[in-house]
Amino acid sequence: MVTGCSGEHGIGRAIARRLAADGADLVLTSSGVRLAINKPTGGWGGLEAVAQEVRNAGQRALPLPLDIRSAAQIGEAIDRTLKEFGHLDILVNNAAAPAGADRVPVTELSEEAWDIVLNVNLKGTFLCCKAAANAMLSQRIQGRIINIGSDNSKIGQPRLAAYCASKFGLVGFTQALAMELAPAGITVNTVCPGPVDTERVDHLGRRPDGTYDETQRQARIAQLSSATPLGRLATPKDVADLTAFLASDEAAYITGQAINLVGGLIMH
Repeated sequence: MVTGCSGEHGIGRAIARRLAADGADLVLTSSGVRLAINKPTGGWGGLEAVAQEVRNAGQRALPLPLDIRSAAQIGEAIDRTLKEFGHLDILVNNAAAPAGADRVPVTELSEEAWDIVLNVNLKGTFLCCKAAANAMLSQRIQGRIINIGSDNSKIGQPRLAAYCASKFGLVGFTQALAMELAPAGITVNTVCPGPVDTERVDHLGRRPDGTYDETQRQARIAQLSSATPLGRLATPKDVADLTAFLASDEAAYITGQAINLVGGLIMH
């Protein structure tokens, strides 16, 4: 199961494609919430398009709209997963709240904006992990849980207090859950990418009047890239490759880790 899969250029799609190539059948979820960026879009088919790519790779796909803030909806999704596939081996918690009213100083941060970010990024991960872990434990599956964090899981940043709180919290949650599930052979890890060239950084192209400027976005991408030792931003494929490794048998002895994927920007 991979959450947050509907973006055309997103991490979720890349992870789904990689896991399908590695032979996994997939449950794909998305809330359908779009980023509030006035950027021209083509005819991308969203969640169903990703599901079709999985099928084209020779694997089965079950696309499910899902609000990960809802324990009831998550429970129904797990039930459908077990009914369709018989078991759940891997959970990738990729869904995240879109950037919005939370990107302001704390003195201007509304309780509502704070709650949206924490409820999606942290509570949603908790609810998905709880349901998936119970399914794995009941069937004695030595599964894999992989949470998608951020460089802001390690380093705070102004105007991102809610986001940083949610991603720092994810690391502590990962460590606690990893220790709880280790006796069952279930591993839990967090991937911590820096900025990734996806729809989530399209806000870099937002002009003050709310319109979108691709040239401005690319200039900001170039600036961020130049500050990175390896000279570029992460790609969705980079995240997918590390996620696939953590989901593999080769990573059976890795658990409780928050692994940086930042091109050398952070080295601790």
